[in-house]
Amino acid sequence: MASIAVCPGSFDPITYGHIDIIKRSAKVFDHVYICVLNNSAKKPFFSVEERLELIREVTKDIKNVSASSYEGLLIDYAKSVKANAIIRGLRAVSDFEYEMQITSMNRVLSDDIETFFIMTNNQYSFLSSSIVKEVSKYDGDISELVPKIVHDALRAKFHKNRP
Repeated sequence: MASIAVCPGSFDPITYGHIDIIKRSAKVFDHVYICVLNNSAKKPFFSVEERLELIREVTKDIKNVSASSYEGLLIDYAKSVKANAIIRGLRAVSDFEYEMQITSMNRVLSDDIETFFIMTNNQYSFLSSSIVKEVSKYDGDISELVPKIVHDALRAKFHKNRP
């Protein structure tokens, strides 16, 4: 049986921290589906289509990774792609409590799909999409935090919205 994992998130935008988790997951699982989920609690900066385009571009050299989006419960998406695992990236201990709640709920919904927590590389432990957007908004240097295509997309979007 193939090992198939889902790596969910908003990826608004994708960062080197996300890419670190994706690459490491791709070494362990036969296939990794990156799933862009719409979080109703967040107002996205990039559209789902823009996020998918950026993700596909920065992961194009990882042969066993693909990206799509889904509205609804993550566990339903995981079942639809026949995944037997969900990957959750952790940056710090503070992430664990929230992720544990989600994992516990997913176990109630389907005990056939395991959740794996992967700690991000220490150099990205502070990194979040929100921080990247904030620094980029004020023209700060984010070149070590995101791929060039993401950097350029952020700059273009921020400059487009300026008077």
